[in-house]
This record gives sequence, C-alpha cells and structure tokens, in this order.
Amino acid sequence: MALFTPGRRWQPPFYPFKKEKFGKRLLRKIERWVKGPLFGCRMCGNCLLQETAFICPMECPKGMRNGPCGGSTPEKCYVDETRPCIWYRIYKRAHKMGREEMLMEVLPPLDWDRVGTETWGDVIRSIKKYGTIKLVRSRFTRDKVQKEIAWESVFKPVRQPGWWQGDSLYHPPAYDEPVSELERQLRTGKFVVTTEVSPPLSTATGKLKRDIEMVKDHVTAINFTDSSSANPRMSSIACSKVAAELNADPVFQIAARDKTRTGLQSEIVGVNEMGIRNVLCITGDNARIGPSPTSNTNILDMDAVQMLWILRRIRDEGKYLDGREMKHPPKLFLGAAASPFASEPEYQALREHKKVNAGAQFFQTNMIFETDRLNVWLEHLYKRDILDKVYILAGVTPIRSHRMAQYLHSTVPGIRLPEKILSEFEKTDKSDQEKLGIDIALGIIESLKSIKEINGIHIMAVGWESVVPGIIADSGLET
Repeated sequence: MALFTPGRRWQPPFYPFKKEKFGKRLLRKIERWVKGPLFGCRMCGNCLLQETAFICPMECPKGMRNGPCGGSTPEKCYVDETRPCIWYRIYKRAHKMGREEMLMEVLPPLDWDRVGTETWGDVIRSIKKYGTIKLVRSRFTRDKVQKEIAWESVFKPVRQPGWWQGDSLYHPPAYDEPVSELERQLRTGKFVVTTEVSPPLSTATGKLKRDIEMVKDHVTAINFTDSSSANPRMSSIACSKVAAELNADPVFQIAARDKTRTGLQSEIVGVNEMGIRNVLCITGDNARIGPSPTSNTNILDMDAVQMLWILRRIRDEGKYLDGREMKHPPKLFLGAAASPFASEPEYQALREHKKVNAGAQFFQTNMIFETDRLNVWLEHLYKRDILDKVYILAGVTPIRSHRMAQYLHSTVPGIRLPEKILSEFEKTDKSDQEKLGIDIALGIIESLKSIKEINGIHIMAVGWESVVPGIIADSGLET
C-alpha cells in the first residue's frame, strides 16, 4: 500500500512508448521512486494528484479520472472486492481537507503519447514560464486569492492541455429548438414516460420490431442498452436505427467500456444521419461481471464525464477533439446515468453536478425502490443549484420473481433492495410473484409522481416488455 493512497497498486507502472533522452529517463526514474511509495504512482504521465486530494485515481481498476462509477460503495470496489473504492476515499479526504469543489473540474483522458513519461519536467517548465521568483513570493503573501492565482497558473496548464480545456463551469446548450421528441416533451413540463426494449441476442429483429410497435404509442422514447452487464447483444446503434425507421424516438445508449475516443466521435456523427438525436452516455459495467473469458478490466479510454464533454463540444462548437472543425455538427440531446443510492448522497450529487457541467441535459437514474431516500439525494442536487439545469427520469423496474429480486440486490452494482421488498417476495407464492412485482412498481410510480423535481419515469422491464403498456395505463400516465 502506498503511504498517501489508501489502496494498493493495481498494476505495475506504465512504460513509455518511445525512447527518451537520458535526462528525461533519469527524471522519470526519480519521479517513480518518489511517487511510487507515496502515491502508488503508475507513471500515467497525466498527473492529477493536485485535484484528487493527493490520492491517485489510477488506483481505480476502471481508470475513472472524474469520479466514481455507478457501482461505487463505501465498503469496497465491485471490480476487486479486496480493495476499497478509491473514489469514495478521494471524496472523503477532499471533504475533510475542504478541497471538495476542486473535484468539480472536468479532467482529461490520458494522452497515451505521454503515458509512462515524467510530469515533473512539465511543472518545472510551467514554473519558469510563470516566473520562479514570482511564484516563491506568492507563497509568502497573505492574499489567499493571489496565492490561488499563482498556483493555478503553474498547475492548470499541466493538468489541462490545450486540446481539452476542461473547467468546473456549467455550459448551457448552444441551441434553442428541441432536437428530439423526448426533449420537446420535457421542455413543455410534461411528466414523460420512457422505457427500454432489450436488444436481441441474434440478427433476427422480428421480436425487436414487435416490442417497439407494442410500446411506442405509450411512451415518449425507447432506450436500447449497450451490452449491459458486459453481455454482448445486438448493438444499440442497430436497435436505435430500427426504432427510428418505425417512427419511434430512440435513445442511443453508448458505454465507454467498449469505445475509444476516435470511435465515439465517428459513431456520433454517423447516428445523426440515421435520425438518432438522444444519446445516453454511461461508463458501462465492468467486464468482471460479464461472461468468460473476461476481456480487459484494466482501464477505459474515457469515462462518461469525458464522453459528455467531447460530445457537447462537437455539438456546440463544431469541433473534434483534435481541433478540426466541421461545417455541419450533429444535433444531440445528451443524457447520463445517475445512481442516487450507490454511495453517500452528497458524494453522488457532486458526481451528478460534474456530469451536468460536462453536458448532461437529462438523467436516467438507476432502479429506484425507496422513494423516500430519493429526497435526500434531490436535496443535495438542490444545494448545488442544478435541478433547473437537468431533467430527471427515475428508473422503475417491475420485478418478476424472488430470484430476480435476489439477483438485483446481490449482483448488480449500485442496486440494493429494501428488506421489506425482499421479504414480500420470499413470502409470496411463485404464481403470484409477477403480480406482486407489478403492484410494487405501480406504488413506486405513484410516489414518484408526487415529487416535483422528478420529470418522468424510465421503465426498465429487463426483457418483460409485455407488461409496460399495462403499467403505464394503470398508473394513469398514458401519452
């Protein structure tokens, strides 16, 4: 375990992909010998310790550089249960140190040309550019503002390269008219209903089309998961295209787990040509909970916050990540996942705030089973002044059986069922468990309708699409 990072090194340090001069190699070795024992440094070449309460985020098995994933818990990392969630520890220390707001800055993904190289040289060059004497003098001044300006002048260029330009500010959409039916209805103040249709396991699209036709007149938009639980199925792009052709409003879900930043940008330009405007950016379930053989669990090319930042800039500024400009940028209504109960509500609200600043216009929450606890999370969002900047669709799932309830409770990251619901399923006869699941879902929907900060519901039927029209009718939410 590193001295200042409360975890253990996930993997050995990175090594550079190019040969360097002797001076740089020597500096790299010294930096590794110092930062390795202190911080568990992997030599990512893109150091963020100043922003993350001096706990290295590269301890995270998923390589999350902007906050925890939706499966975070105070107790453990769901990818490797022998270690803590490093981002929970970062939030906890930052809160104690009064550095919590420093976590709001949208931090860049790794520049792999710099991976394995040193960072100290960049700091030294930045100090020289600012003025060494000027910086030393600022350390002895009593003016806290001047100290902060001097510190930022040195370290911000190091952690925020010109191609990224991340900040901690809110960036409203740079367009006026809604780009999709989902956005239009949310803007009118209507309590909307969306749902998921499970992508097929094969190339056959007969059931997919029937399910879309069955639900499309009852909902505002239809979401298609992107290989949820790291199980491969028909792609969300293909399903969204089918939905668009059937005159439904699709929500294209895109998981960072299986995407590079190059693939993300090219895909998002392509889906607009198919009439797809709603995009839900998620980090994605780790391959650890998927089928064997297990694919790479080490690091993502980008996380959900970085995806939102990239797509917002493409839409509003017409610029690719490398700076190239496009004459006709895509039209996008950007969404993100929210996990109100994954960790401390205060910490989750900070994470959600960062997503809104990065570009999220709507949230689709994880499955909600305790609406009273939802108010605590909403209160923290209110304190952060973001409830008027994002629409919230609360996730509702009709549980089909006691077995499904146990699976959700014990296996799916970020989801915990209250003991009352688990007990009800355990006491109910198998033949009546489907009805019980629907009744519980209807009760949850009724409670959600009374919460003014909730703008709609998202029904996750998990392959049980046939009950969606009935649930919507019985809840009084028919479109």
